[in-house]
Amino acid sequence: MQALGPTTVFPCYVAADRELAVQTADFLQRGADVRVFLEEGEMPGGSDLAEKTREARTAEIVLVFFSRNSLPPRWPRAQWEDALVNEPAAENVRIAFLKCDDCLPPKVLPNQFDLSTRRLDGWRALKRWIRAGPGSYTPPRSEVELIAMAVADRPGMEMVDSLALAEETLHACAADFDATIRLHCPGRTLTALAGDLAWQLGLKLEGDAEQNLERLETFCAARRLLILLEAPPEEVAEALVFGGRCSTIISTEAGAPPSDPLHDAQRALNAGVLDWPELCRQARLARQIATSRGRTAECFELMQQWRAMAEARGDRDAANESARELVWTLENWGRTEEALQVESDRAREYDEQMKLF
Repeated sequence: MQALGPTTVFPCYVAADRELAVQTADFLQRGADVRVFLEEGEMPGGSDLAEKTREARTAEIVLVFFSRNSLPPRWPRAQWEDALVNEPAAENVRIAFLKCDDCLPPKVLPNQFDLSTRRLDGWRALKRWIRAGPGSYTPPRSEVELIAMAVADRPGMEMVDSLALAEETLHACAADFDATIRLHCPGRTLTALAGDLAWQLGLKLEGDAEQNLERLETFCAARRLLILLEAPPEEVAEALVFGGRCSTIISTEAGAPPSDPLHDAQRALNAGVLDWPELCRQARLARQIATSRGRTAECFELMQQWRAMAEARGDRDAANESARELVWTLENWGRTEEALQVESDRAREYDEQMKLF
């Protein structure tokens, strides 16, 4: 999921329609990754709309504002077909036509959006088309609409008490985002949740927990993402609400945890209620999965937990095994002094004493 920079949008409008053009530009720049050439798009009196459209094709997307003020009384197809249809298609420029009032644009033109009522539906449909979505919008029920205004029409954060409402909003607003992501928070640490978020985003983060959070914040804040946090503790919510262009829904209610052996092992070690042989099995399984997925910080945290439990129970073999894993990870992170200290403690405590000759 790479950020390629904002899409350039060139609106073509007459001075009488400037207010609507400004509202449209503001809406699109809040909710989509676009750069609107607003000032360049205004047409001086007496200008030809077809010629202005030709000028606008320096941008990736052209928006033509149709109104009684811009449409000539008679506009034969031969005068506009090349500029509005044939040439943009040949140059792979996307073009849309926005109806500003009760005018009658040529019906054969595709990608028409009605802004005459100044309802959000028209702007939302246009935004989705610009984002290469369906170009249509079905208004959700009122409760979802209120959340959509807070997180989909612009970057923001909203808290809800119902997981069902959060899930409905995620589904209704999916086309407004680059991706929608869910994180089931109960029983899992911030390190584990950060690793899960990176995994869902396709990021391979091999740094420590602090480094991973910094990279996640940079990545997410630059993108139109919608993240649902299910029943997060306060410190998790503070760390995983990234701001920027990213939106967040926090549900105080959590659903059933997703089926994932790594998640199950993390919850098992956090709870510590299983019998000791099963906890050791879960720790080894989690180490294997986290390592294969490149989720080093989570593996390190799990080994810390396992080592502490092993020492508390007097299991020298498990404590030695987990300590070796900690040393290996610290060395790979370049934290040499810490690695030497852990290795020294491990060798002094668990290695068999060498015979003296």
